[in-house]
Amino acid sequence: MNNSKARELRKNPTECEQALWRHLRKRQLGGYKFRRQQPIGQYIVDFVSFEGRVVIELDGGQHSEQIDYDSKRTVWLEAQGYRVLRFWNNQVLQEIEAIKAVVLKVLEDGVNTPHLNPPPQGGRRDNCCVASSKR
Repeated sequence: MNNSKARELRKNPTECEQALWRHLRKRQLGGYKFRRQQPIGQYIVDFVSFEGRVVIELDGGQHSEQIDYDSKRTVWLEAQGYRVLRFWNNQVLQEIEAIKAVVLKVLEDGVNTPHLNPPPQGGRRDNCCVASSKR
């Protein structure tokens, strides 16, 4: 089930996923390989570097309504040894270089690095982002 759903999501990426993927694909970011819409356990993550143990999630407006689900998902992924980075869709469209710097620092340091802004599970922001239709 997850594999076919992941395949469907890869075929129909959001604008924000396409924008970030242009910078992650083909080992462009520090030589790390990323996969997109990848099943991990019962979840499908937006982007993952297995070698760097980093998951990147892009969050649209609907994530303010599923805070509990996202929190449980993050806890589970972290328990599996992944560092989960969450970015708002509008950050991808407006601050891509800063996002790339944060991701690369986490990959290279392997330590907790602060987010650009509080992650979505920290509460809703007034200037919410472009809605994602994938979930």
